[in-house]
Amino acid sequence: QDGDEAAFRALFDKYHRRAFAVAMGVVKNQDDARDAVQEAFVKVHKNIHKFEGSSSFYTWLYRIVMNASIDHVRRTSRRKSLDFDERHLHEESDVAGDGALVPNITDANPGKAALRRELGSAIETALQGLPEHHRAVIVLREIEGMSYEEMAQVLEVPKGTVMSRLFHARKKMQDSLAPYLSGEAVSED
Repeated sequence: QDGDEAAFRALFDKYHRRAFAVAMGVVKNQDDARDAVQEAFVKVHKNIHKFEGSSSFYTWLYRIVMNASIDHVRRTSRRKSLDFDERHLHEESDVAGDGALVPNITDANPGKAALRRELGSAIETALQGLPEHHRAVIVLREIEGMSYEEMAQVLEVPKGTVMSRLFHARKKMQDSLAPYLSGEAVSED
């Protein structure tokens, strides 16, 4: 807040990967996520003097990242329709080795490794298929590990709304992943 550029750089270094993961969960595209994170950090830099400390810094930052990401999706959707592009699951990124929100898991057993890749892809597809408000709560809770109170602050909605959205988001994820949960997609190894 005193204009110390090294301190701002330290904040950026500490939080930019997590901010990227949040943005990725909303915008579904690495380039757009980078744009949203850059926009968010520019806003943070310009408005750091407004940070009061009533919530943690990362809660304040993620609210800005989430808003920037949602704004980016709205702007982009006006210009063109957004289609999920599987190429982005395989490009390199700073979040996970393959750019996906779900970590890449390797195994010595090729059958199990293939099943894990398939499951990872199914989880990613199910997550991307959620409406924006459901995807946001899944990302904040399951990937970022935020509490309901923190999520309510970030999303600027009541805690009850967060809990309801999370319930419905999890239900939709379970429905999408039913073959994996029931064991139908399990390897015979």
